[in-house]
Amino acid sequence: MPTLRNWDYYNMTETFTELYEKASRVQVFSHLYDTIISRENILLAFRMIKTNKGSKTPGTDGKTIDDMKELSENELVTEVRTKLRNYHPKKVRREWTEKENGKWRPLGIPCILDRIIQQCFKQVLEPIVESQFFKHSYGFRPLRSAHHAMARIQYLINQAQFHFVVDIDIKSFFDNVNHSLLNKQLWNMGIHDRKVLTCISKMIKSEIDGEGVPEKGSPQGGILSPLLSNVVLNDLDQWVAGQWEVFPLTKSYSSDDSKRQARKRTNLKEGYLVRYADDFKILCRDGKIAQRWYHAVRLYLKERLKLDISPEKSQIVNLRKRESEFLGFTIRANKKGKKRVAHTGIISSKREKMKQEAKKLIRRMKASPTAENVHRYNSFVLGIHHYFNRATHVNLEFSRLAFDLKPFLYNRLRPVGKQEHPFNPPPIYKKLFSLGTKTFRIRDMYLFPIGGVKTVNTMNFSPKLSLYTKKGRENLYKKLRPDIQKEVSFLMKATLPNRSVEYLDNRISRYSMKMGKCEITGQYLYSYNVHCHHYIPKHLGGSDQFRNLRILHEDVHQLIHMKDAKRIKFFLYKLGVNQFKLEKINQYRKVCELDQIESSRLEE
Repeated sequence: MPTLRNWDYYNMTETFTELYEKASRVQVFSHLYDTIISRENILLAFRMIKTNKGSKTPGTDGKTIDDMKELSENELVTEVRTKLRNYHPKKVRREWTEKENGKWRPLGIPCILDRIIQQCFKQVLEPIVESQFFKHSYGFRPLRSAHHAMARIQYLINQAQFHFVVDIDIKSFFDNVNHSLLNKQLWNMGIHDRKVLTCISKMIKSEIDGEGVPEKGSPQGGILSPLLSNVVLNDLDQWVAGQWEVFPLTKSYSSDDSKRQARKRTNLKEGYLVRYADDFKILCRDGKIAQRWYHAVRLYLKERLKLDISPEKSQIVNLRKRESEFLGFTIRANKKGKKRVAHTGIISSKREKMKQEAKKLIRRMKASPTAENVHRYNSFVLGIHHYFNRATHVNLEFSRLAFDLKPFLYNRLRPVGKQEHPFNPPPIYKKLFSLGTKTFRIRDMYLFPIGGVKTVNTMNFSPKLSLYTKKGRENLYKKLRPDIQKEVSFLMKATLPNRSVEYLDNRISRYSMKMGKCEITGQYLYSYNVHCHHYIPKHLGGSDQFRNLRILHEDVHQLIHMKDAKRIKFFLYKLGVNQFKLEKINQYRKVCELDQIESSRLEE
């Protein structure tokens, strides 16, 4: 994983592991500030922000990550430390983004230096709070996803036969976070460094350009906001779990089933919480218990967390009779033999939004049938397939979407392309789609069929996986599988001016065929560090043909073309090049008619 590689590169892995282990032992932290402003932590924060797509978005000062790249490492570290001595964040830029329901969500975009500072804090705070977070909250947490939340819900419906859902909608959660309560919650989680708490308080009270200083709330768009939102709602998680799931029993029992039976003999409310950010559900066995949970949670949110619920959006749903919605999916418990199982689909508003987005991309291809626009469309298709292929009825949903779009697609693209069965498509197409389905060919590139998707089984999150323990990292490396489909969709979005259609298509094909691995080091590459090298350079007669392209890590690619001796020495050390890899690099340099790198350099 790139996160772990960056931690290792800046020697922060052991630091984060130690923080996690101490917090697990309920120790307190009174001297975190020095760790936050350490050189290694600041440089790591810069590296993490640099790979974030939002780093190109300017704040109120108009600066982006490109402006920060001009600083030397020493200048960056000095600037962060100087600003933190008497910290006053710059004004936050207000932006608005449309929600699924047609309403608008306010975002607060801090200036780029404030984002780097927030990342410094997040890196150090995260292992402390992660050790104490509830196991079934899944939003904005390392290694967890919306798919894990859906897997948990399906498990409770299919295996435990819980068919009643308490849906609670918190009214404008991010706008109503209580600042003084948040400070107390951080303190209760062991963060006792008053300088750190003061800085965090200033971050969440940053003045919003044109609106003034907020009295409450945590602005969405800040690096630290998702972590703080989980801190706020962790109290709710632990309280709900303590009412049933982890309620302490007076006697010891040999199995979880025995514990469950003992709890059933009490007057406790049986229920299980699944949360993703501020969107959560409590699954229950019957309607009466669901009613008790509804009123108990409403009162807890109001009295303990100072948060109101939205009565018109909060409800109790009998999944046997009607659907509940969660994270873009519909959920229902339908009959299958003698029991009921979870049937999941796509909510209608999301389906309509996908249809409109597809039409927009089709119109763009009609107006300008370029390779870039074909890539945009294919990336969109891969993206929605990747997210929704966990739905049990995804094939029916996307078949219907494809049927609705068919006449629009045909009428718009017939003048600029040809509809045919794919002949010799690239490897990614062969891997993901049936060759028996007709699709359009534009500029020698095939459109990915929107209806060609199959259900992928949802898997529960494994608690054995963790970034913060040695054993957890070992398990993670064992289970890690390159997600080619997802990375290909990112590669397709990359803007590469002055490149041929052949190059763009073969670049994707080569990445797919090599399973995303660097052809020299064997390291798995994420989209942001992929470089495509011409084995025979174009100025020496090389072409954009598939057999002349090589997928390489960006640093390896630079090393192949490098001439400066000092930089070569640095990159050899940075990449940990051994004799075998050096021979490969020298073979590439030979074809490029560049001098060989002496093996003695490895010993310097």
